Amino acid sequence: MKILAFAGSNSSDSINKRLVTSVSKYYKEKEDEIQILDLNDFEMPLFSKDKEKKDGIPDLAHEFAKRLDWADLILISFAENNGSYNVGYKNLIDWVSRIRGRKIFPDKPVFIMATSEGARGGKSVLAAAEDRLPRDGANLLDTFSLPEFSKNFEDGKGVITPLYRSELEAKVRKTKRSMAKILEEKQQ
Repeated sequence: MKILAFAGSNSSDSINKRLVTSVSKYYKEKEDEIQILDLNDFEMPLFSKDKEKKDGIPDLAHEFAKRLDWADLILISFAENNGSYNVGYKNLIDWVSRIRGRKIFPDKPVFIMATSEGARGGKSVLAAAEDRLPRDGANLLDTFSLPEFSKNFEDGKGVITPLYRSELEAKVRKTKRSMAKILEEKQQ
């Protein structure tokens, strides 16, 4: 299985990147390949129709779309900025959405998550993504929210609080079962 993981964040020390990187390890089997992306590698001018008309769609938007197309499973951990998407993610998706004839996540299985230092754990952005991604073509498998990141996560160990770890592991098992069915159907 080919797994693409990234944080919906352009922070150089993103807690969401730390979370999604940790979660991606649950999916690694012998033959699996995991790519962890950094949105800072896809920094583009702020989207506007004027810039698109003048310069076209940036090559980096096409490159990101190719990465999405490559994946069998996409893991995203969303940063929440003022109750919504991080600007780095939103700008990237705005550009990808302009590629003619494509949905952003063309029938791709996606497991979304969010974390923050607050008690809500990015639930506002997670709700927005849960509503939006299916309209952008995603096959949304599940969601996970981790509140109070510094209290509930440790580098090298991942989610350390038993309640949240148990919840995450149950969702990972569920998404693995879903992926097994999806991949089996593709082979038929």
